[in-house]
Amino acid sequence: MNQQATLTSSLMARFPVLERLRAIPKPALIGAIAAVAALVVAATMWSRDPNYKVLFSNLDDRDGGAIVAALNQMNVPYRFNDGGTALLVPQEKVYDTRLQLAAQGLPRGGSVGFELLDNSRFGASQFTEQINYQRALEGELARSIESVNSVQHARVHLAIPRQTLFVRDRQAPTASVLLNLYPGRSLGDGQVSSIAWLVASSVPELTVNNVSIVDQNGRLLSQPAGEGRGMDADQLRYVRETEQRTVERILSILNPLVGSGNVHAQASADMDFSRREETQETYRPNQDPGQAAVRSKQTSDSQQNGANAAQGVPGALSNQPPAGPTAPIVNPQQQQQPQRPGQPGQQGQNAGTGAATTPQPQGPSSERRDATTNYELDRTISHIKQPVGNLKRMSVAVVINYLPNKDGEAKAMEPDELNKLTTLVKEAMGYSEARGDSLNVVNSQFNDVEPSTPWWKDPDNIAMGKTALGWLAIAIAALWVWRSLLRPMYDRYMRPPEIDPEVAELERQEALREAQDIARAKEMDRFEENMKRARDMANKDPRAVAMVLRTWMNKDGK
Repeated sequence: MNQQATLTSSLMARFPVLERLRAIPKPALIGAIAAVAALVVAATMWSRDPNYKVLFSNLDDRDGGAIVAALNQMNVPYRFNDGGTALLVPQEKVYDTRLQLAAQGLPRGGSVGFELLDNSRFGASQFTEQINYQRALEGELARSIESVNSVQHARVHLAIPRQTLFVRDRQAPTASVLLNLYPGRSLGDGQVSSIAWLVASSVPELTVNNVSIVDQNGRLLSQPAGEGRGMDADQLRYVRETEQRTVERILSILNPLVGSGNVHAQASADMDFSRREETQETYRPNQDPGQAAVRSKQTSDSQQNGANAAQGVPGALSNQPPAGPTAPIVNPQQQQQPQRPGQPGQQGQNAGTGAATTPQPQGPSSERRDATTNYELDRTISHIKQPVGNLKRMSVAVVINYLPNKDGEAKAMEPDELNKLTTLVKEAMGYSEARGDSLNVVNSQFNDVEPSTPWWKDPDNIAMGKTALGWLAIAIAALWVWRSLLRPMYDRYMRPPEIDPEVAELERQEALREAQDIARAKEMDRFEENMKRARDMANKDPRAVAMVLRTWMNKDGK
């Protein structure tokens, strides 16, 4: 307490300002200190720059210029980072600015879509409109392709030929796609095929085979028609599933007969994934008219009876009137009866009557009949669409192990038994000789005994040993660093110094003496203080002191 009082008095004597501050009341002093602290904090915050956050990064030059122009119109402060790859705005304005820019269609992703047609000019030529439409279509396709996770940026080029009325001069459109992928990512065959189908389905009369896809390294991702394997992931999976099902059927039918593990089978399927459509029109030979269907029939009859019409060269002779009619003597009923050979009555009648036997001339008569019949042609029209994924040929190889006989010795199978198993395998695999399938069943002894490898040559043990040696080297290096560098530094700077026991004892005794001196000084101070109080009391009230002394003396006398 005395030392603190002494220090306070010395500071006040050296700095008189502290003495004047001590005279100010405490509430006023506390208020002034709080005001000064508030002013310091406000000045610090005002002088400090606002905290900027990223608004957009990796912007295209065209998008960057449009966004900067929009920010200037919106009076939003902005800056670029050190690399110039990101646009920064104040933190409290990041989300509001993004929403306002999105309402204006920014950023556009470096490509122009169908919004290009919103600014069409009056009086533009047909060529300009076609070019703008093609640019807009390319931009929309690029945006759609960039939605794929692995694609960072995409460019689409369309080659759309001009339409013509002549079929021979028509050309099919083509397209090329340049993909910029994210670092460390790649596209699978299915994704490449989906991008090709996306582009082909967006352009009229564009086929998948006319779409070329290239990445940023110049590698051709799309396989041209007629080159390479020509199969995508789905087709390869279908081939593997077909082969696997064939092997499973063979094993399921042979395992109960020869035992599990005594048969191995492999299948190879040759699939045809080409798409074919065929139209046939067949004409059969002519059929019997009685069985054929009549398509159309036309009949024309013409009959004329009586005098001959005028004939010859027109003139006086050909225009004469006809001769007068004459009555025949023959009975008309008899004339109408047909003559039948072998009838005597009729013969006698004809013979007995001389007038009846003489033939009388008939009147002129003309008759004409035309008939035309058209039959339907026997024609067959068939439109055949071949399914995709036909099995062209199946090749199967089966190996059967030697089976033990009654004595327990492995022995080859009999030819008859092997033929039976071959027949079963043919039925299980769906063998077709017309298709050209091949099957080979071999009975051979399996070599299940593998040569023993020494433990020091085992690859697993070698790899384990290399790993252990690496960790051991790391441990040795860490121990050397600890003993050579870290431990001496710790001993020198961190560990407390060791104390000699004699020195410690002397320091303890010295501390004990200092404590005793302090206690003695406190007792002396208390005694001096009591004596001072007694003197003061004696000076102020001697009578009370006398009475106290008398009381003490009376107690001592007793």
